[in-house]
Amino acid sequence: MTKTAIELLAPAKNLACAIAAINSGADAIYIGGPSFGARVNASNSLEEIKAICDYAHLFKAKVHVTLNTILDDKELELARKLAFDLYDIGVDALIIQDLGLINGPMPPLELHASTQQNNSTPEKVAFLEKLGFDQVVLARELSINEIANIKSQTNVRLEGFIHGALCVGISGRCYLSAALTNRSANRGECAQLCRVKQSLYNKDGTPIIKDKYLLSLKDLNQTKNIAEFIKAGVRSFKIEGRLKDENYVRNVTAWYRQHIDNVLAQMPEFTRSSYGETILSFEPDVSKSFNRGFTEYNAHEIKDNYASFDAPGYIGTKVATLEQQKEHLLTLKLNKGEALHNGDSLNYYDEHEELNGFRISRMLDNNTAEIFQTLPKIKKGQYSLEIKMLILKKILLKNHQLEN
Repeated sequence: MTKTAIELLAPAKNLACAIAAINSGADAIYIGGPSFGARVNASNSLEEIKAICDYAHLFKAKVHVTLNTILDDKELELARKLAFDLYDIGVDALIIQDLGLINGPMPPLELHASTQQNNSTPEKVAFLEKLGFDQVVLARELSINEIANIKSQTNVRLEGFIHGALCVGISGRCYLSAALTNRSANRGECAQLCRVKQSLYNKDGTPIIKDKYLLSLKDLNQTKNIAEFIKAGVRSFKIEGRLKDENYVRNVTAWYRQHIDNVLAQMPEFTRSSYGETILSFEPDVSKSFNRGFTEYNAHEIKDNYASFDAPGYIGTKVATLEQQKEHLLTLKLNKGEALHNGDSLNYYDEHEELNGFRISRMLDNNTAEIFQTLPKIKKGQYSLEIKMLILKKILLKNHQLEN
């Protein structure tokens, strides 16, 4: 029986991230080239990408390169030349947004339609299939039922996001940054204005909400829905995060490698698309990597709270509740299985619902922390004032040392 390949596609900011992704179980990585990628701060030389290809191909893992900005007329031939250069060094696929690229000669590489082409209907995906695209990156807003409907009317491989940051703009087609700062998201220069404080007023100017992160969405997490997405027709699972560091890539990729493998073990008609066995020296946990809280977004068409109004970044995982504060001493009730150490960073919400933090100077015992810096009075017993710890750096750096 011929099995259908399922691909785990991980982001890579650079060579180190790419190697970490492959070692953690990625079947493919996507990375920016020297130019024309939608993350201007994540470019890589042809020499670096060739090194990645040489390593990835040892395991039948693939390398997808992003050429996914909107191009102007004078850039079109430069981008086309880059496409041929990428072919020469062994790249497997190009991710493109600007259809002008295919209106002319292109190397014999797989072409993947960027999500910024607004790939959200059967008609659009069928159109891209007729144009010769080999894989289509679906809009993140689609539900499982909508994906199944697209699959029933098309034959092209479907790629879906499984984890990472969500853009408040539909399919990433946001013009807020370009309008207010002249930095276009479609040119790789998004200013992330959705991650700054906003205020909402009614028509007479009365404030409804003041100084909250009203456009900041939670992060996507489809761990529980992998089997459903496969049944619906997704063949490539994409982790967002081409600006994330090596620790993030290692942890999140390893997490999804384990969960996808567990699903594939129950679905014998499917198999992973690369070779090899992934051996880890740590227990992956996506809650301990950067996130804004998790949502499955619209997977089951349930309109839950997608937004993260109180903070635009990572606040940590819950580790303890404050029981008593006496000058520089904090008595904490730790959650089961948690431990605090000298130098750990803690976050809490203050009386104005603002996220604040400090570093533990030393632990006097298992539950008593001494803080040398001046602290405000922190009220106890309130959920919003629970202590939270940022533990990714400590845990993953420890694991990195074990691996090396």
